Amino acid sequence: MNLESQIRNIAKRAKGVVSVASQLSTEKKNALLRTMAQSLLTSKEAIHQANAKDLEGGKKKGLSKALLDRLTLTDDRIQQMAEGLEEVAALPDPVGQITRSWDRPNGLHVQKTRIPLGVILMIYESRPNVTVDAAGLCLKAGNVVVLRGGSEAIHSNRILTKILRKACEEKDISPDIIQIVSTTKRQALKWLVQQNKYIDLAIPRGGEGLMKWMGDHSKIPFVKHDKGTCHVYVDDEALLEMAIDISFNSKVQRPGVCNAMETLLVHEKIAPKFLSPMVKKFKEAGVTLKGCPKTCSLIPGLKRATEKDWPQEYLDLILSIKTVSSTDEAIQHIRKYGSSHTEVIVTESESTAKKFIHALDSSMIGWNCSTRFNDGGQLGLGAEIGISTTKLHAFGPMGLEELTAEKFVVLGKGQIRTR
Repeated sequence: MNLESQIRNIAKRAKGVVSVASQLSTEKKNALLRTMAQSLLTSKEAIHQANAKDLEGGKKKGLSKALLDRLTLTDDRIQQMAEGLEEVAALPDPVGQITRSWDRPNGLHVQKTRIPLGVILMIYESRPNVTVDAAGLCLKAGNVVVLRGGSEAIHSNRILTKILRKACEEKDISPDIIQIVSTTKRQALKWLVQQNKYIDLAIPRGGEGLMKWMGDHSKIPFVKHDKGTCHVYVDDEALLEMAIDISFNSKVQRPGVCNAMETLLVHEKIAPKFLSPMVKKFKEAGVTLKGCPKTCSLIPGLKRATEKDWPQEYLDLILSIKTVSSTDEAIQHIRKYGSSHTEVIVTESESTAKKFIHALDSSMIGWNCSTRFNDGGQLGLGAEIGISTTKLHAFGPMGLEELTAEKFVVLGKGQIRTR
């Protein structure tokens, strides 16, 4: 069987069990999620063995420390994946929820009810935990998922999917509700995004190159989970210690994730007293810093930032710093170079904060908090399938509700339309 036929069969099998997934009761879904969680914990050795192969391959390919960190599955991260499934099991089931209802003058009762989307194609790189998060969320929302991870995590993704599918079998549920494209051939993705007959929505997680490729090739509607060129703006009315803590956490806590800060904007009035201790702390953490001319004049020895740096998503311990003359200049910079992901202002001025919040339309705008809070779990949604940078049909962290659509249910008593 050639590759095109293999991919079509995967998509076809997924479509064939849509009714199975959509009709699972809340109790069965939750029991399956808990079984999956336990199976992960009892399979740590097998997961580590598979992950070690990916890490070895990643080192040979020259992946950065940040990307290797995203790829690594420690005992703690396996525990977190299991806990994530338990958390999803504890969340309210969105399927069948009535979101609105009203009565018409003719006596009709109209409802809007949540329904599954159908078959969801997940395209992602580096982070094998996405395999588990995506499977768990899609399952709870009544969807079937087709997983297409990056080649660098292929061994980890295969073993994780095998564990999840085995849990389905143990619960007498078709394992085909979770499909994996196990080949690393790039041509496979081209055939996948042509399967609009069987796949209802694609969710690509990656950089602008992947998004452009999807726009050029996909016949399936897709929700962008684009790069995170995230900004922190330190206003002249910011508390110095708070601004340092927020900026440091936003960049250093996990630099290889999409909600890490990539550009620090600093008001020129606070820059002289803020930049010196901030730069010192960044350098002690191993952060490579690039600055605009104003910043470089205040902190001699910094590498000069170029036009190419401002829109960059480094996903590493690299940071661009720009000194601005006003909040308006900070806003203009973000509008020009941002990716609609996450922006934060640090200030004690409510009017300045409100101006910043209302002027920008990224998926999360924060006031006096880290960019790292743009996350489904941190915002109280439970686990997330990713952070959408597309306003249709979801924007920001995509939790269970964002993995459903709504249908109209109309209850009548024999009414007929006369005009």
